[in-house]
Amino acid sequence: MALEDYKDIVGTSAAISTVGQMLAGVLICKDIYKRKSSQNIDPMPFIGGMGMSVLVLQYALILKDFAMINVNVVGFILNVLYTSFYYSYCPTKSKLLSTLAKTAALVAIFIGYAQMEDESKIEFRFGIIVTIVMFLLLASPLIHLGEIFKTKSTEMLSFPIIFMATIVTFQWLLYGLIIDNSFIVFQNAVGFTLSASELLLFVIFPSTPAKIASSKDIKKDN
Repeated sequence: MALEDYKDIVGTSAAISTVGQMLAGVLICKDIYKRKSSQNIDPMPFIGGMGMSVLVLQYALILKDFAMINVNVVGFILNVLYTSFYYSYCPTKSKLLSTLAKTAALVAIFIGYAQMEDESKIEFRFGIIVTIVMFLLLASPLIHLGEIFKTKSTEMLSFPIIFMATIVTFQWLLYGLIIDNSFIVFQNAVGFTLSASELLLFVIFPSTPAKIASSKDIKKDN
């Protein structure tokens, strides 16, 4: 049986896993609710998720790929809900709104470009845009790399989202190979590498601050 015969199965599996990744945001919202504040929690998984969903949805419309269309509609709705929840507990609302405005403006520019570009060139050129934005979003947790090594803790990273991103990018990589789309393959090959590297940080460092971890050890010894 040719690899192409598995297209629908892999596409459906990737779509379901992507929705699972998006639902991982519930765990972040649960943590925010417990703290009664979103301070020190990075909003980019939600804001970037909204922007990325719109861009990939546009790319999916260009490709006429319904598996990608459906999952990104769901993704956009979920990230709007997450961002709204984050906003309600955000101590610096003006800063969050500024980030939202900048993201919306950038996405609007890219969508506007997609409407004006030549149909024979748009798939390739818009694919480049989606690829670059995707890399920036997936690599955003690495901005905190210096602080992670300093505190020897991955507390500021979201394990559920990074874990699911590793699974999702692998599945979309496989899907890209099946439909022979070089952009989807390249995007997700790099995405998988980035996510797997970030996941490795949880193996090296604990998800609790070093001081807290050491105090727990002292209690156990007593």
